Amino acid sequence: MPEHAGPVASASERRTREWEAANISPLATPSYGGRGRAFAEESSSLRTPFQRDRDRIVHTKAFRRLMHKTQVFMDPEGDHYRTRLTHTLETTMISRTVARALRLNEDLTEAIGLGHDLGHTPFGHAGEESLDRCVQRAYGRRFAHNEHSLRIVEVLEREGRGLNLAWETRDGILNHRGAGIPATLEGKIVRIVDRIAYINHDIDDALRAGVLDESELPRAELAVLGPTGSKRIDTLVHDLVETSAAQGDDIVQGAEIGEAMLSLRTFMFERVYLSDAARAEHVQAHGVVEQIFDHLRAHPEALPDGPGELADRVTDFLAGMTDRYALAYAAKL
Repeated sequence: MPEHAGPVASASERRTREWEAANISPLATPSYGGRGRAFAEESSSLRTPFQRDRDRIVHTKAFRRLMHKTQVFMDPEGDHYRTRLTHTLETTMISRTVARALRLNEDLTEAIGLGHDLGHTPFGHAGEESLDRCVQRAYGRRFAHNEHSLRIVEVLEREGRGLNLAWETRDGILNHRGAGIPATLEGKIVRIVDRIAYINHDIDDALRAGVLDESELPRAELAVLGPTGSKRIDTLVHDLVETSAAQGDDIVQGAEIGEAMLSLRTFMFERVYLSDAARAEHVQAHGVVEQIFDHLRAHPEALPDGPGELADRVTDFLAGMTDRYALAYAAKL
């Protein structure tokens, strides 16, 4: 027990264990007794392991940089566009609502939600695509932001020591996208809610930017999901909760609602993410990332100290840049 623990702190873990035994679902991930951390450490008297993970993530440099990383539009000038940080907070908030309704572990869900996008590059998906192409060309490897998010929490933060997060948190961060499936129901919540969040708030940003007009939104999907972003999220969350509860042992969407959401996502790719309006920004993003990447490969002395070989250090430095830092760096070149 920590040196300054008093009677309240001393009883905290016991009360948490008792409360979870009486209140959370048998399918939930318990706060104590999981697979643990890579390195043993003294427990906290006032916080569960997943609460500590949450706090460690929020205090990272990578989390703070999300404020200046693009969600859809490159370094937008308006004050009300989403960033990776606001997307992260929205995803986490919705995920906790789902976890609470299903009597799952809210603290683990929150930690995964807050950490899931730490590894995103500047310039959103265009930046990720460009960096992936660069590392394939130069080093024969791939880049995926979920894998880089895991590298950040395991290796890069705390001057190379990593955050030593619980296994369940790391699993959820790694498997929030890609071929892997989260091992916990809490991780599966974040995986689906991530998509729920970005589809709906990207519509809002596209309307604000004039890329879309409200009359262009697909009528059939809106008739199923709702006419506004808040209505659609409400519909999707209620469906996710009710369908998952009926399923009993998984986190799933209903067929009609899930298909409507996927159709809306396809519409967003065609009309926003891969549209003519976005293409000019994508060309600029690719140019900036490739220019910086090639410069760093040719001038490794420009890289900060870091773990790993040259390929790792180039990738780590470039992936960690914010939009404005990458634009300024390329301008100096």
